[in-house]
Amino acid sequence: MKIVNLFVAAIIVMFIVTSCVYTHVLTPYDTNLDKTVLGQKTGKAAMHSVLWLVAWGDASTAAAAKEGGLGVVNHMDREFLNVFFGVYTETTTIVYGD
Repeated sequence: MKIVNLFVAAIIVMFIVTSCVYTHVLTPYDTNLDKTVLGQKTGKAAMHSVLWLVAWGDASTAAAAKEGGLGVVNHMDREFLNVFFGVYTETTTIVYGD
């Protein structure tokens, strides 16, 4: 019985520690950030998913550049939002340039 309780407690801690209830992070695509020049314009493009059943949107670099009116992309970030084990997710591509 103690092993079962320990196992259940470990699963609960794992879910809390791994941010399965809510995650909202922004990460860069660039690897040499010390040489990054962002530019004057910003564009965003997103895709969404609900209940693991339906998904829509265009989070491509081209869609983000078009939305921001960019001719040259200097840097990209990815923004990720996850709510309650993926019941709702949103992934956004953010581009910077001129």
